[in-house]
Amino acid sequence: MARILRVARSSSLYGSRFYSTSAEEVSRASPFLHGGGGASRVLAKDRNVQWVFLGCPGVGKGTYASRLSTLLGVPHIATGDLVREELASSGPLSRQLSEIVNQGKLVSDEIIVNLLSKRLEAGEAKGESGFILDGFPRTMRQAEILGDVTDIDLVVNLKLPEEVLVDKCLGRRTCKQCGKGFNVAHINLKGENGKPAISMDPLLPPPQCMSKLITRADDTEEVVKARLRIYNETSQPLEEYYRSKGKLMEFDLPGGIPESWPRLLEALRLDDYEEKQSAAA
Repeated sequence: MARILRVARSSSLYGSRFYSTSAEEVSRASPFLHGGGGASRVLAKDRNVQWVFLGCPGVGKGTYASRLSTLLGVPHIATGDLVREELASSGPLSRQLSEIVNQGKLVSDEIIVNLLSKRLEAGEAKGESGFILDGFPRTMRQAEILGDVTDIDLVVNLKLPEEVLVDKCLGRRTCKQCGKGFNVAHINLKGENGKPAISMDPLLPPPQCMSKLITRADDTEEVVKARLRIYNETSQPLEEYYRSKGKLMEFDLPGGIPESWPRLLEALRLDDYEEKQSAAA
């Protein structure tokens, strides 16, 4: 834990501005880029964004955090990826992590902090600045650790109905050859009781990957529902913590990527910025 305190205070989290455009243009693009709590708070303009993505397992945190990472030019750090990399490494934590994941339990604060600390050190060595955290913090203790060492500008909480989340998790597939992820679930939730309908097309693999698809060991209905239950129990205090600080933005996903991505950019007031980036490319 001491190591993450040391690394997070280093210059890698407080580096140069992430845009080549002027500070005034950046501020007009989105009130969230240099501050938390929307337009009411503007932080120093000498560092990159420091955002957190929250949401139940399977909601799509990684997809949208990765897209924003590319758009804004900041590293996307997913604790789920850190855990999977450690599992594949046969390192000292591999066996312990394997038991935890296969039982659908959440990884302990100590292990997550250790893995994140290692990732931050590696990023510092490469000159990275700022971050979009995906899957951290998950507990109040983690949030307090993070809050002690750095400012979080914005916390984006992605939301989907539980029925959709279960179907999405059960539909996840990975090509064992190329490593790319796909999803074979076709979501078509009818709108009722004032709630909108949600439709998501499957993300099918190309023909060369079709026969090489594998399913994660923890993607069973029993484990997925247990994971969702545990997440909901632990996330409520976390959401309230960031809500009380004026940093929480809750976003109900209206569908798949084609429907949700432009609306998320609009909510973040980044839609004009994406158009400018595309025009400049």
